Amino acid sequence: MDMKRLDVRTDLQEGREPFETIMAFQAGLEPGEAWELLATFRPDPLINLMGGRGYASDAVEWPDGSWLVTFRPQD
Repeated sequence: MDMKRLDVRTDLQEGREPFETIMAFQAGLEPGEAWELLATFRPDPLINLMGGRGYASDAVEWPDGSWLVTFRPQD
């Protein structure tokens, strides 16, 4: 199964706050499903929030300055 990915870079570049979009996306996943987020910066507050909800994360900066964050349920 392909991991679901949410890309909020355009929202961020156009000045829109994507928090509600991210939370709705995450809420629509199956329990325990891993997912990916693409953003224009490392979203440390979101990483901390998802950590409190039982997700481990890995964040990788791409050559264009975007960040790919993978969230996986912690065992």
